[in-house]
Amino acid sequence: MATLGKTTLDSWLAARSTEVSETGVQLTTTHRPLGPSFPWMEAVVPGTVLATLVKNKVVPDPFYGLQNEAIIDIADSGREYYTFWYFTTFECKLLLPKGMFRRHSLNVTDIIHSDGLNLLAVLVHPPDNPGKIPPQGGQGGDHEIGKDVATQYVEGWDWMIPIRDRNTGIWDEVSIYVTGPVKITDPHLVSTFFDNFTRVYLHTTAEFENKSSWPAICSLKLQVSIELDGNIFLVEHLQTQTLQIPAGATVQYTFPPLFFYKPNLWWPNGMGKQSLYNVEIAVDVKGYGESDLWSDYFGFRKIESHVDSVTGGRLFKVNGQPVFIRGGNWILSDGLLRLSKERYQTDIKFHADMNFNMIRCWAGGISERPDFYHYCDVYGLLVWQEFWITGDVDGRGDPVSNKNGPIDHELFKLCARDTIKLLRNHPSLALWVGGNEVIPPKDLNEALENYLKLHPHFQSNGIGSSVDPSLYLDGTRVYIRGSLWDGFADSNGGWTDGPYDIQNPEDFFKDDFYKYGFNPEVGSIGMPVAATIRATMPPEGWELPLFKTGSDGYVEEVPNPIWTYHKYLPYSTPAKKVHDQILLYGNPKDLDDFCDKAQLVNYIQYRALLEGWTSRMWTKYTGVLIWKNMNPWTGLRGQFYDHLHDQNAGFYGCRSALEPIHVQLNLSTYFIEVVNTTPNQLSDMAIEVSVWDLDGKCPYYKVTDKISIPPKKVLPIVEMTYPKSKTAKPVYFLLLKLFNVSDKSILSRNFYWLYLPGGNYKLLEPYRTKKVPLKIKTQITIKGSTYDVEMLVENTVKNPSKSLSCLNEIVYTHKENDNDMTSEDSVEDVISKET
Repeated sequence: MATLGKTTLDSWLAARSTEVSETGVQLTTTHRPLGPSFPWMEAVVPGTVLATLVKNKVVPDPFYGLQNEAIIDIADSGREYYTFWYFTTFECKLLLPKGMFRRHSLNVTDIIHSDGLNLLAVLVHPPDNPGKIPPQGGQGGDHEIGKDVATQYVEGWDWMIPIRDRNTGIWDEVSIYVTGPVKITDPHLVSTFFDNFTRVYLHTTAEFENKSSWPAICSLKLQVSIELDGNIFLVEHLQTQTLQIPAGATVQYTFPPLFFYKPNLWWPNGMGKQSLYNVEIAVDVKGYGESDLWSDYFGFRKIESHVDSVTGGRLFKVNGQPVFIRGGNWILSDGLLRLSKERYQTDIKFHADMNFNMIRCWAGGISERPDFYHYCDVYGLLVWQEFWITGDVDGRGDPVSNKNGPIDHELFKLCARDTIKLLRNHPSLALWVGGNEVIPPKDLNEALENYLKLHPHFQSNGIGSSVDPSLYLDGTRVYIRGSLWDGFADSNGGWTDGPYDIQNPEDFFKDDFYKYGFNPEVGSIGMPVAATIRATMPPEGWELPLFKTGSDGYVEEVPNPIWTYHKYLPYSTPAKKVHDQILLYGNPKDLDDFCDKAQLVNYIQYRALLEGWTSRMWTKYTGVLIWKNMNPWTGLRGQFYDHLHDQNAGFYGCRSALEPIHVQLNLSTYFIEVVNTTPNQLSDMAIEVSVWDLDGKCPYYKVTDKISIPPKKVLPIVEMTYPKSKTAKPVYFLLLKLFNVSDKSILSRNFYWLYLPGGNYKLLEPYRTKKVPLKIKTQITIKGSTYDVEMLVENTVKNPSKSLSCLNEIVYTHKENDNDMTSEDSVEDVISKET
């Protein structure tokens, strides 16, 4: 008997359909492709046709320099040019229906070769409406792609080039799944909570399909376990039930609820541990034996949200605790859909390392894959998942786009239902949203509201119901019709997100910067390090922007054509009276100098953005999402790490600002503030404030003690008055430490470089060539394939002559390339005699 379970298929070949004369039947019987010889080539799966062509050097890398312009667009080539056959083989002792965002399955039991090699050929067509890219580009091209249920970014955006094949290909895994006569389908797990989360019930419903021609008497097993240290699992519950299923029938069965007393709860990043239980459902058929087994991880948690009466923003709660949302927007991991578990793990771990607690999956991308959600479960990232409707493409674009959404509304609904079933068990999934900056067409919005109606237990009044919650399609999460409604932006659909360009850092703290309670999109710069520019562009792309000074004294940057093509966002905004932030450090000499200065700006910009928002936690704001966290290609704006997975300094600015307990400087009032996002009172705290000049002297020092910070609060403590003194230096460093008086442990440390009003940082330039003696101790711990490197850096100057502020990039050499390590902190500052 064949082994039960799933086997992912690999070793794919691909060929352009116009270059293959055989039919699908011939390919899988008499004319099997024998290897990667013309017209067949090694295929990238998951991935698009374009990804396969790049791998085989048929076309150049579209993300390098201007090479995308050398690739023919589907609007010019016609759909047949990107219509491809995919072929593979598999051993095991057709044309699938439409819908990019739904799972497809085909029962091959009657045609399988159970004792030999099986051949599989799949013909993949491009979208029906690939559209045409206007000469001026635009948001979603000519918007034609919106007529299909497909990714919309593929026609290009102000941050993205057009994808020439419009993502034609096999973009998720293909697998062979072996079961006995009865198959388990789409279990739904729901937890309900009582008595302040001490009494918890796990509700489980699944479908059981009997594919045989006789009635099946089944023994059903539901097991819940949790992993202990050393890969040992503790079984907490084991339940067995009997079920009879008629021949050829599918039965939906609800298990009796399982009771848990004080289970380990799942918490978002920064609030607690991400406890995950392993849930297994098995079915044994009398006279046959084990027929199918399903397992997945599950987290006990309750997510609620409502429009806050104080701020007007949507306020989220997890397990009864309010969560101040600080996160960012996500498109997808790779623009050619070369998705993998390894890449997802790195992506999501980066977000956790930045101390983010939410990722918004933007509607113009994809409904994310289970691997993405698995790592969000593991690392504690709440997920806002949108469906495939955007304002630019579906009714609010320029020119005005089609308001009716995709042509096939029934296909959209089918994809939506399947997506809900695919993702609903993940504890990280926090809410569903109908569209980006627009509401789906009336019938689609009504369908989504019906699919995602809340079970009474999860409504605001908390009234119970006799209907088991696992019988709902979801029933546990709020559905919001659009990203600018119901507690987001102005709550009424006005264009009230943004801005998307660089700001004066102090402006983020001002009363008039953003007047609504929750901003779903606020964006800024994202220049990577010089090594990334060299790796992704030819030498002509290494040229610096021209700095043109206008009559008003503000500088306009004019980038080279390759930077323009890669959507470079300047470091000045003359229209908003924002001086060029790079020039504050002096004119850059070359690419390395430019990128080094850009990193200093990246750090300050994003730390200020998040500290400014956090300064008004609960009094003005309930959350903010940055546009955006990363790019699915080699773009030059709105990112904390680049497409090569190299972090820029904005990554570490976020990491600093988003500490659960944090001391910060309000750049508008110059008051020192303490942020406490934890549920615990902070008592007997003290703040040490020290100012250091460029000669290493400390002209200002102050300790404020006997500080208590209530839970979930931000308190201004004391004004930093050094800039008001007559002897204040034009450029200085500020070091803040929050520590516990009883044991002197430091809870938060924050380092600023500042200048007096009207000044700049140019006095720092001469100090870049000076050297400071440092003592470094290194400890390396090897855990499997992971190397943990802990470095203790000490400034050993005996007679302080200067302080050190540096951008510390730790790199390792692998083959011929230098790669940044994932480090705890990259921007380092070491004051004299400090460890």
